[in-house]
Amino acid sequence: MKPTDSAAPASRLQRFAVPALPATILAAAGLALAAGVVHTLGDGDALFPGGPVGWSLAILTGIIVGHLVALGRDRWWGGTGSGAALALAVLLLYGWVPATLVSLAVVVLVGAARRHRWRQAVLHGAVDVLGIGAAALGLAFFGIDASVHHPWTPQDWDLAVLPEVLTAAGVYLVVSRALLWCTLAPRTGQLRTVARTAVARQVLVGIALLGISPLIAVCAVHAPLLLPLFAVPLIALDSTLWIARARAEEQLRDPLTGLPNRQWLLERTWSALDDAERVGARSALVLIDLDRFRSVNDTLGHLAGDRLLLQIADRLRHALPRAAEAARLGGDEFAVLLPTTDSLTSSQRVARNLVAALGSPLDLDGLTLVLEASAGVAVFPDHALDAEGLLRRADVAMYQAKRDRSGVELYEAKRDGNTPDRLGLLGDLRRALDAGDVELHYQPKVGFDGHVAGLEALVRWVHPDRGRVPPDEFIAIAESSGLMPRLTEYVLETALAQVARWRAMGLEVPVAVNVSPRDVHSPGFAGAVAARLARHRVPPGALQLEITEHVLLEDPQRAADTLAGLTAHGVKMSLDDFGTGYSSLVHLRRLPVSELKIDRSFVARLAVDTEDAEIVRCTLDLAHSLGLLVVAEGVEDDETWERLRDLGCDAVQGWLVAAAMPPDETTAWLRARGERGWQRESETAALPAAEKAAQSPSGQVLN
Repeated sequence: MKPTDSAAPASRLQRFAVPALPATILAAAGLALAAGVVHTLGDGDALFPGGPVGWSLAILTGIIVGHLVALGRDRWWGGTGSGAALALAVLLLYGWVPATLVSLAVVVLVGAARRHRWRQAVLHGAVDVLGIGAAALGLAFFGIDASVHHPWTPQDWDLAVLPEVLTAAGVYLVVSRALLWCTLAPRTGQLRTVARTAVARQVLVGIALLGISPLIAVCAVHAPLLLPLFAVPLIALDSTLWIARARAEEQLRDPLTGLPNRQWLLERTWSALDDAERVGARSALVLIDLDRFRSVNDTLGHLAGDRLLLQIADRLRHALPRAAEAARLGGDEFAVLLPTTDSLTSSQRVARNLVAALGSPLDLDGLTLVLEASAGVAVFPDHALDAEGLLRRADVAMYQAKRDRSGVELYEAKRDGNTPDRLGLLGDLRRALDAGDVELHYQPKVGFDGHVAGLEALVRWVHPDRGRVPPDEFIAIAESSGLMPRLTEYVLETALAQVARWRAMGLEVPVAVNVSPRDVHSPGFAGAVAARLARHRVPPGALQLEITEHVLLEDPQRAADTLAGLTAHGVKMSLDDFGTGYSSLVHLRRLPVSELKIDRSFVARLAVDTEDAEIVRCTLDLAHSLGLLVVAEGVEDDETWERLRDLGCDAVQGWLVAAAMPPDETTAWLRARGERGWQRESETAALPAAEKAAQSPSGQVLN
């Protein structure tokens, strides 16, 4: 479906907007033409000039008709300048009846060549009859009543005749285009881009009427045999008009699928919202994104992906309900506009039907593919009052559907993180990163023998006005806004610089840094980490990257390649929040990790909940069978410590050991542990005083 099919701009006229008006125009034009012919013949005048002038005009008209027919398809329906210029020239010389015959010859003959367009051809002819008649009345205002026997031949074609020519051209253009607009109004309302280009085309026609028509009239009087030469500028004018129309359509069309594009969608949505508001109805926007389409491109190639998108676009066209209109926004993202909808529920039902239609098997070169889709729905006026807001909220709902794997989601304000307050916080976070106001605190991980197994770098941000911002809040903002790579870069740089300082002090302790799925999917991430290690002169074994199972959900192959590159550089990998994601056992087998961290949600109730205790025990057995170390997060009391020790856990992390500390406090904490490592307060209290005094803060931390 081309933009002109769904948006119905002026270049593709779909149906009559005012049902009674076309019949009225046809009747008025027929009566006027009949009266003009009778009046002309009654006065003994000719309907069309004869001799060289008549034959030359006929030949010129035939050339124009032949050119318009040769254009093919329906290109000329965007409006012709050649027929209008020639008709106005004949009007100036010989009056409105000969001019009408020329216009009818162009419009009707070309319409006859397009047999499926003959009704529109007849209507165009009737409109031209009335437009030329109105122009003739304008000339009559100046006392000009030309005919074949009494042509209007000013002594000099100079500025003195400009008012007459300007009046005739202006009246003809305004009346004919206004009647066409009223009778052949677009099905869905005019779009701004289409309207602008339509006005530009009519300006070109007006210039042609003023610049070419008088020249044709002068040539007809003084050198009629040269009239056919005017075919060159007239054909050039038509070609220019067609090119202008084609460029206007290209601005609104996706070049691959032929569907309307984002610009069309926004303009058409504005039009639909205006109509809905006027009648008190609802409009809805459905945003659809194909799940895991990138893997098709990576596996089969982009050409295969393009052919698949063509099939998806075609299937979407056929699945559209009545009056709905589809667009492609880019990549594998599509949108469907429902100009009117009964309710939120019906909009969601339409979205589910579309997703179901796109989810049926597709055939690509003999290969059967099944692509699932996720859709978000936003409804006017419930969710937004403008086109941009409706599109943004549909996008929020669509990503919620992808995250929840629910297929279709209706926009909910309480789940939208893009509130003005959060957007303001995003700007403040960006400035804080630039100014270095975001801090890293470090939380120790210790083994049950007391040795310090490592530190985890945790981000902390104290806002100048809001105070301490919870990490979950601003990290979520960074992930949803695209700022996450910048935040990860900042954390890596800061952490490695601190590791280098500690190593210079003789404190050789590995530091773990959390990275997001977006970081892992970024091209060149492994190389960038290796370059930072080399710049800070930190060995790869001193850095550990903590990832979650979600890195494999969107693009498993790219994630696997990045993780393999990191481990090849010697960087250790740790799987964080184990047990809270999807298909944990499958991912555990595929991820090149050396450490597994049990999420605090299982550890917190370990001592009182037998089910959680069994989950932890099974996790430990599984991890150890795969040769992985296990760290338990969120350990806050001695009883949990002892249960984990009895189950065979390798290390713990939590407030029982220490809270996350700024760099200076972490340095002091590491020095105070000495070579004896960390011990619980209950164990330290039982030590003799001599042993307590023997603990030296200057000792090296053993790994």
